[in-house]
Amino acid sequence: MAEDGDQPVIQGSTIEEPLDLVRLSLDEKVCVKMRNERELRGRLHAFDQHLNMILGEVEETVTTIEIDEETFEEIYRPSKRQIPMLFVRDKHPLPQWYDDAKIGIFIHWGVFSVPSFVSEWFEWYWKGTQPVQAVVDFINKNYPPDWTYADFANQFHAEFFEPDEWADLFANSGSKYVVLTSKHHEGFTLWPSKYSWNWNAMDVGPHRDLLGDLARSIRNRTDLKFGLYHSFFEWFNPLYNEDAKNQFQTSKFVQQKTLPELYELVLNYKPEIIWSDGDAGPDWYWNSTNFIAWLYNESPVKDTVVVNDRFGTDIACHHGDFYTCEDRYNPGKLVNHKWENCLTLDKHSWGFRREAKISDYLTIDELLSEIISSVSCGGNVLINVGPTSYGKIVPIMQERLLQLGRWLNINGEAIYNTRPWTYQNDTQNANVWYTMNPKTTFVYALALKWPVDSQLVLGAPTPSSSTKVYLLGYDDTPLNWVSSEKEQGIIIDVSTFMYGNSTNQEAHAWAFRLEKLAV
Repeated sequence: MAEDGDQPVIQGSTIEEPLDLVRLSLDEKVCVKMRNERELRGRLHAFDQHLNMILGEVEETVTTIEIDEETFEEIYRPSKRQIPMLFVRDKHPLPQWYDDAKIGIFIHWGVFSVPSFVSEWFEWYWKGTQPVQAVVDFINKNYPPDWTYADFANQFHAEFFEPDEWADLFANSGSKYVVLTSKHHEGFTLWPSKYSWNWNAMDVGPHRDLLGDLARSIRNRTDLKFGLYHSFFEWFNPLYNEDAKNQFQTSKFVQQKTLPELYELVLNYKPEIIWSDGDAGPDWYWNSTNFIAWLYNESPVKDTVVVNDRFGTDIACHHGDFYTCEDRYNPGKLVNHKWENCLTLDKHSWGFRREAKISDYLTIDELLSEIISSVSCGGNVLINVGPTSYGKIVPIMQERLLQLGRWLNINGEAIYNTRPWTYQNDTQNANVWYTMNPKTTFVYALALKWPVDSQLVLGAPTPSSSTKVYLLGYDDTPLNWVSSEKEQGIIIDVSTFMYGNSTNQEAHAWAFRLEKLAV
């Protein structure tokens, strides 16, 4: 409720339900009583029907209670700290579709796909504060002296871009959602933005709405969710650089560029993922709280949208529907918050590189290792592809996605709709990770290497007399097993399956379903 002395005066307002009282306190200072003697006082920027709140200018007070050993009186010791912005979460669950999906496709595509050298940071490596000599030499060797980065946009034709082809590829990969870079740090938008005049895919280069075309194909041909990456800042935008020079006390860039673009994207394309990046600057500068409040409470995707954690300096890995923390984040242990491992098929770049070698790409075994370990620990995996400037996804990237799709066709039940089990990595076999289906209570042991002695030894599960074990992708005959001589553990006989046969060799990783375990 609003603090005494700060009550809002709203003429003609009526209170018909409890949330109306909270609504009348928007932009007012409120006091929120939490569990464990925790109290928050701050300005209420936003809330939803679950009473998740976004507070600004927060003073947090945590009171500890001690007992005097002589008088047995309670001694209250408050401690305070100031927090610029705080998400106060109640019981609002993450949309189930995202937690069930597990695997998505990331697409880094833009003007940087034309030079396609070193990485998508090409412009910064050429014209930034500390130029990379290899990039400077590349320009000097291959382009005239007066060449500018904007000249590359005229060569971004996307002439072979067939969005239906992409949509089919992503569906066949077994992915459940797609995230496209609507705008990277170079500022070029893949949609005809009113706020990026003459620096968008309709005005220059392809002369088409690349974003809209892909969105339609994804939605018309697949059941994948469609999401958008958006860079808050732009390397060389004078408005942003002016704000940064002013220590972010001015916000011309946010008001004239970032926020208008975000609202335009949501209203016109209705993405169910907002994947923010390039958030160099405090959250209050980006006005993140007001945008997220609108997104959760009023936007056309308010019931299904999820957002990541890159909405201002120091926000990453602390707030958001899911954490990304850093690129290629894979903690290897259970995290008490939904998270996502965004990784690249090209180990060194998010954008397409013409100089890449075959060894620069993840093998299917390496990719499956990342997916299995991430899902076991409660994460999703966002697999990046970098298309060419002419609109094709190169064959090696297609091959990896199709290999993944074939594997998921057999082993998908051990990935989709699962949750972390009691154990993530096996206690004896480091090459085995676990997932669990909460509806069936089946536990899945996913082995990254085939056992060399015809026995799969697992230290974590404790079998019961009713336990049954199956290898996914083979017939429904249960495998033989015996209990470990130790207090817990199971030894599974896999001698029926020869590693040398083609079916088994192509598996790359193996999923064993364990039914009716004791623990």
